[in-house]
Amino acid sequence: MAVQAHATARYIRTSAQKAGLVMNLIRGRDVNAALATLQFARKSVARDIEKVLRSAIANASQKDGFGGDVERLYVNACYANQGPSQKRIRPAPMGRAFRVLKRTAHLTVQVTERPTPVAAPVSPATPDAPKRPRGAKPKPKAAAKGRGKTAAGKSGGAKKKTAAKSGRAKKAAKA
Repeated sequence: MAVQAHATARYIRTSAQKAGLVMNLIRGRDVNAALATLQFARKSVARDIEKVLRSAIANASQKDGFGGDVERLYVNACYANQGPSQKRIRPAPMGRAFRVLKRTAHLTVQVTERPTPVAAPVSPATPDAPKRPRGAKPKPKAAAKGRGKTAAGKSGGAKKKTAAKSGRAKKAAKA
């Protein structure tokens, strides 16, 4: 069974929304690619998320049944929950006061070991289908029979009236 491990950092001084933007960048990636992404992210919360990710990797390596290859770990889940908000007061004009919320977040990263790929046996009796050359257009399919479409109907143009069907032809025939 694949090894799973997680790490959580609580009361980080950022909003959960801002942390979630960075966590969306690393979700589902290999841990090395995720670390590289966090290293070059321009958000300051990326440093805190990097610490949590490194802690989750260390937790996974300490678990029983871990294969020992950190390359096979990937970020299975990561999320930022809202923590408690500190309420502060900012002076405002005319003796009033505005409330300021200093938000905190709880960051959680879960890593999982990818299962070892099992190669399916290939049957030698099945020949490969011939492929068309690169850049060649596919062959046109035959028109479906019984649908009532004609060449004029496919183009979408209106049918031309003949002289026999128009009103002028009837007047000319009476005179």
